[in-house]
Amino acid sequence: MVKLRLKRLGRKKNPSYRIVAINNRYHREGLILDQIGFYSPLFNKTRLNVPLILKYLKNGAQPTKTVHNIFIKAKVFEQLKKI
Repeated sequence: MVKLRLKRLGRKKNPSYRIVAINNRYHREGLILDQIGFYSPLFNKTRLNVPLILKYLKNGAQPTKTVHNIFIKAKVFEQLKKI
């Protein structure tokens, strides 16, 4: 199964994350399928590749709780309902 999860970057006490599509058998830093976004909690910035996210969600990918909340704030699920 494919999961949409966060991959941690940055140094100590200065985190930033990539939102990636990854097989759920791999650990957080494992082999990724695609990088679909970026999230920085300190600066409250988010960049998302929405068409790629919608493709993965249509094919059955499951977002983690944190990624799900990021998608809700970015209104990704509203775009999924339109299609």
